[in-house]
Amino acid sequence: MKKIVILLLVVVFWSCQNEKPSISVQVKNSLDIDRSFETVEISAADLADLNSSVFHVIHKTNADTLISQTIDYDADGQFDVLLFQPELKANESKTYQIFASTENQADTLCYSRFVPERTDDYAWENNRVAFRTYGPKAQQMVEDSIKGGTLSSGIDAWLKRVEYPIINKWYEKHTSGKGSYHEDTGEGLDNFHVGISRGVGGIAFKNDSTYAVSKNFKTYKTIANGPLRTIFELGYGDYTINGQTISETKTISLDYGQNLSKFSVALSGTDEVSAGLTLHDNTGETTTNKAEGWMSYWEPHDGSKLGQGLVVENLGQLMAFDKYISDEKDQSNLFAQLRLNDETVTYYAGFGWKKSGQFTTKAEWNDYLSTFSICVQNPLILNVTNED
Repeated sequence: MKKIVILLLVVVFWSCQNEKPSISVQVKNSLDIDRSFETVEISAADLADLNSSVFHVIHKTNADTLISQTIDYDADGQFDVLLFQPELKANESKTYQIFASTENQADTLCYSRFVPERTDDYAWENNRVAFRTYGPKAQQMVEDSIKGGTLSSGIDAWLKRVEYPIINKWYEKHTSGKGSYHEDTGEGLDNFHVGISRGVGGIAFKNDSTYAVSKNFKTYKTIANGPLRTIFELGYGDYTINGQTISETKTISLDYGQNLSKFSVALSGTDEVSAGLTLHDNTGETTTNKAEGWMSYWEPHDGSKLGQGLVVENLGQLMAFDKYISDEKDQSNLFAQLRLNDETVTYYAGFGWKKSGQFTTKAEWNDYLSTFSICVQNPLILNVTNED
């Protein structure tokens, strides 16, 4: 009897929904692989007829509801895109209907913020990974010989092994003196050394046989947090590298279910840049694949294993890889040398930690990077139509 009642409720709900104006979105997977945790974007212009800023996304056949999120990129008070994550088998197509709604109660699992209580970090996370980088106060403390500062434009990895948010919890534990995020009490820890290395995706500038780097970020802007994406902007101002004045802005985002952050880097004053992964003490194994546009480093790490990876979005911008080994502390990095197009380049960088249970071998990690790259080169195909 309960099954009949539930079925009737679904039919009634679906009938009521079908009476409302809606936008239909067909999503096609053109690859011979199953795909999930890929975010599609529907522009505000495509949704204008629904006259809403909150939406309900439903699979057209079985009425399953998908989590969605809107993002106002330019902070003008109006959303610019609607996000959702379809799940498709190899070569499969699915159609979704988007309706105007009045509520959006999904949890914020993709999160970032400025952290003034820990000097001036900027930290971000999703359900799988977390990162941070360092601001101007931390730089000034080092330059003034004040204890506790950090001089680095590298990207730090926080090795979480739980799906719920940990940034605020770990910082509170650290600043209150009730614990330390350098100790693993079941959620993970920060035991990833960055120093002046590139960490996981920091940039550098090649000068003959050496590399020069920028200092800490100077400004920040949080653009969005939500169930599917966090996005923010870091400004580095003007600085001089190899006699050239460089201006740098990074727009960084991290989507739900992914291990790699997206870095969109805008640079003036140079035609080339290198994005790197730290090699720490150089005891791990590097892999590069120019045809697919990715590189990885799989290393022993504090009794476990850690994989770092970087994927280039536009294969035409990838010039070469360089495994740069130095006797100086934190100077050994694996670099992807990139050509700028219109003063910009986009790549993805992140990590997989064996203790999280996500990846247990180098082969699994490299397969993830290979598949990620193939999907980036072959995005899901969208066809948007008005159902009204």
